[in-house]
Amino acid sequence: MNHSSTEPTETIEPLRYLSKVEVAAIETELLRDYRFGQQQLIEIWGHACAIAITKAFPLTSLGKKQPTVLVVCGPDQNGSIGLVCARHLRIFEYEPTIYYPKRTPHTIHQDFTVQCEKMDIPFLSYLPTEVQLINDAYNLVIDAILGPETDHTDVKEPYAGILVTLKQVKIPIASVDMPSGWDVDQATSDGINPEVLISLMAPKRCATSFTGKHYLAGRFLPYDIQKKYDLNLPEYPGTDCLIEL
Repeated sequence: MNHSSTEPTETIEPLRYLSKVEVAAIETELLRDYRFGQQQLIEIWGHACAIAITKAFPLTSLGKKQPTVLVVCGPDQNGSIGLVCARHLRIFEYEPTIYYPKRTPHTIHQDFTVQCEKMDIPFLSYLPTEVQLINDAYNLVIDAILGPETDHTDVKEPYAGILVTLKQVKIPIASVDMPSGWDVDQATSDGINPEVLISLMAPKRCATSFTGKHYLAGRFLPYDIQKKYDLNLPEYPGTDCLIEL
């Protein structure tokens, strides 16, 4: 006889999906109150993104093809996370190539760029066309273009054109933190449609309508912040820095 109905059930609060304002507030607290450095956060996130890529697209799954990855980097923090992701993918024996059309003069971003150059990761001076991308030049595109910090109502060139191209490609796309072209706070989009999403800290509100493979990398967050914002983060397995939702 099943007595489970009489046993108290532990109520698990739903995972919190963050607004643009909340994302900025948490990041400010991490930098100001908890003394995380911006470079430190970008490194944590970029490394987690690379691990997520190895889980979603393991080297063995690419068969005899070369594990070529095109990492498209935007002008802000998301672009730097893409640079760190590319460097770790290189260490993990993938073959990343970076397209970083507008390099930021900020020292941190320059440091990440130099690190990639020292790892012999090639940088493209132009974005391949849809045809070039589809014809097996790359097995995967990583979208590190527009993050929560970017105004999605005013996407300027070259990024508007890049999004048009990436909407056409048939190879898988993995997006860093949120798919480029989506509104952070809305579950609707005319942006790109990735197969994989890697949410950082906690998922953004737009991810409620995402139907692909979804990873979360937020294990580093201090418990006080998790509690203050009712993040209700899941239990991460073992020593993993990310979890599939």
